Amino acid sequence: MKDILSELEDRRAAARLGGGQRRIDAQHKKGKLTARERIELLLDEGSFEEFDMFKTHRCTEFGMEAEHVSGDGVVTGWGTVNGRMVYVFSQDFTVFGGSLSETHAEKICKIMDMALQNGAPVIGMNDSGGARIQEGVASLAGYAEVFQKNIMASGVVPQISLIMGPCAGGAVYSPAMTDFIFMVKDSSYMFVTGPDVVKTVTNEIVTAEELGGASTHTRKSSVADGAYENDVEAIAETRRLIDFLPLSNREKAPVRPFFDDVKRVEESLDTLIPANPNQPYDMKELILKIADEGDFFEIQKDFAGNIITGFIRIEGQTVGVVANQPMVLAGCLDIDSSRKAARFVRFCDAFEIPILTFVDVPGFLPGTTQEYGGVIKHGAKLLFAYGEATVPKVTVITRKAYGGAYDVMASKHLRGDFNYAWPTAEIAVMGAKGAVEILYRSELGDAEKIAARTKDYEDRFANPFVAAERGFIDEVIQPHSTRRRVARAFASLRSKKLANPWKKHDNIPL
Repeated sequence: MKDILSELEDRRAAARLGGGQRRIDAQHKKGKLTARERIELLLDEGSFEEFDMFKTHRCTEFGMEAEHVSGDGVVTGWGTVNGRMVYVFSQDFTVFGGSLSETHAEKICKIMDMALQNGAPVIGMNDSGGARIQEGVASLAGYAEVFQKNIMASGVVPQISLIMGPCAGGAVYSPAMTDFIFMVKDSSYMFVTGPDVVKTVTNEIVTAEELGGASTHTRKSSVADGAYENDVEAIAETRRLIDFLPLSNREKAPVRPFFDDVKRVEESLDTLIPANPNQPYDMKELILKIADEGDFFEIQKDFAGNIITGFIRIEGQTVGVVANQPMVLAGCLDIDSSRKAARFVRFCDAFEIPILTFVDVPGFLPGTTQEYGGVIKHGAKLLFAYGEATVPKVTVITRKAYGGAYDVMASKHLRGDFNYAWPTAEIAVMGAKGAVEILYRSELGDAEKIAARTKDYEDRFANPFVAAERGFIDEVIQPHSTRRRVARAFASLRSKKLANPWKKHDNIPL
């Protein structure tokens, strides 16, 4: 019996070593953690339960029959994050470069099936050279099986991808279908075709970092939601994000203890809006002053800065925030900001996370670049996302809400539950100057008359009361009381029930 037990321990020790000490040292030299070290950091101490530790590949081509490493390049299992269950897979670059084989894919699919069945998030740590060439089409089939699981899990359990090394070819599509992608600066990259292929086909000379590094995907492509300095920071932030999310669409997000008075008054908000309507201010200041303990987890911070998305808590409950940012492009909506916000709104709606919207939007960004790029269709994505969302929706208009952009930003007409405005709100078809130039075109030569007309228009429309008179604004509130009013609104909506008409699925304007 002792022999059998010691053999088991020997086998386990060998499996834990993966590709061997030399390759582990090489991984560390690159500033990267090993697959198992990453899991240890992500999960609560001692909570990891591993699956398929001894599983190996079945390939007999190209001398592969002589090389069998337990685990076959991926560590899978489940554990807890702050006491809440999650399923996890972590690719092991020390074993065949983390390349995906048929059995490697089977291991990932197994935990994804279990996550769906038991209602828990899936966190994937990607560090792989791609499909295992020696297995040919079998490895491609493995990728497709994983893709199908991603699709089935979408909107059922949260899926988070951490890119912690190379991620190329077919390997990028599984993370692309997950809810959140985090990358590590200088050690991870994602692209469909690498620099060498790009040079051959298009004659462009580009480095891996320029083509698909963390900076590229967080600032230009919007593929990734955040970039961190190293593996440790990326994993710590992932733990923080999981605390905001429900385990599945069958339950609500966790309620955390809070020590922040719901009735807290923020006098400084009364002077947040500058006297000059064209002067910017930082919308993040408002978000931080409304949130419990000023805690805000921002999503896609470096992309489309004219709109802010992320999670806060109010009375310990998770709330998704979407806010125009006057500091960037005056808070205009454009192609990038519409896409960014629409995806975030749809995630919140899928997982029953209430949505708080702060509005200061002068309209959609004009220009040929936007029109040729399809701003109509991209803007419609955000409109569609807000309109189909059935979760509690509270909107606060702080300053400008002009034209179609007023409608798009969670207006009463898109089934907003509580629509508040500050006294500084201006709700109109357009700004006073533009409106007067259209209405009184014949008087444009007379500066005095135009100035009087502009003032008259401002007095009539540059306020929230016309909309309030029609019931499109539920209440004009004092800025300093915003936290209390928003908290009470969400508290009253906790038992909200709203269903859309039956359909197989909608056809969002992609």
